[in-house]
Amino acid sequence: MKKIFASLMSALVAVSFAAVVFAADAPAPAPAAPAAAAPAEKAPEKTRKEKKAEKKAAKAQKKADKKQKKADEAQKKADDAAAKAAAPAK
Repeated sequence: MKKIFASLMSALVAVSFAAVVFAADAPAPAPAAPAAAAPAEKAPEKTRKEKKAEKKAAKAQKKADKKQKKADEAQKKADDAAAKAAAPAK
């Protein structure tokens, strides 16, 4: 039984080795058609400092937007209060 198992294993190893050798020997198939949506040139990668600066600028813009929104809400509240005070009482 051991002999049969050993010969089966050696045959399996030989077949897989042959498959690897022939796969490496085979030419790669040519692409069917060039990709239409592929970009012509990739943009260069940003450095760590550039990424950090962009992140910092985005954070500052978000903070400024939040501050402006808060100021707009306060102004609207003040305008509503003034309009309510100016309106004649019934």
